[in-house]
Amino acid sequence: MSQDEGLVRLQKLLAQSGVASRRKCEELMLGGHVEVDGEIVTRLGTKVDPRRAVIRVDGVRLPPVSDSVYLALNKPRGVVSAMSDPEGRRTLADLVADRPERLFHVGRLDTDTDGLILMTNDGDLAHRLAHPSYEVDKTYVAEVVGRVDKSVLARLRSTVTLDDGPVTVSRASVISVQGERSIVELTIHEGRNRIVRRLLDHLGHPVRRLTRTRIGPVALGSLGKGQARDLTASELGSLLDAAER
Repeated sequence: MSQDEGLVRLQKLLAQSGVASRRKCEELMLGGHVEVDGEIVTRLGTKVDPRRAVIRVDGVRLPPVSDSVYLALNKPRGVVSAMSDPEGRRTLADLVADRPERLFHVGRLDTDTDGLILMTNDGDLAHRLAHPSYEVDKTYVAEVVGRVDKSVLARLRSTVTLDDGPVTVSRASVISVQGERSIVELTIHEGRNRIVRRLLDHLGHPVRRLTRTRIGPVALGSLGKGQARDLTASELGSLLDAAER
């Protein structure tokens, strides 16, 4: 087997990945904007392994060439975060039944919580991202009972201790207050069971409705209920960095 077999010229790979035209990619390389495996590469014609090389353009990671699938899914309320359910309830598998791949869900959402969940056939990445040590930020919007004031926000932003240990919220804000109802947004690393609901309940504001709107660099945006989309190259690159791959 040739030593170069399977390798691709770097500027060609950059262009195929949608970075820019081949000519512009060559200019980016010559200008020192392209990094491969931690080293700046300026020599045109440099060949790389498209499946293994960690390539960055101005610090932004390009995902490697892969047959794997990475999806953002908007899980509706009432759908179980599993691929099968002994009770016959609707599951994530029902929402992606048209996909030929064997998909895994990254982490989970409570059955009564809607919003963003990631799905992939890359089992290793799914396991890494779901592991607490990677601490990928997750953002939620919650409709709660009562008027959330500055004192509650201050408590949210400090460490709150629940019966299974302390919880730290990265960011918290009030979106609106109407009568005895508030909508709050908070960002948290935690993946413990029903952690957002338990946290807000502990502070005297039981959750009426909860939606996850973001996981790390991936935003729910305008994705419809029960709909899925492929992650963008930028989103996937950032997730791979979060999982240290």
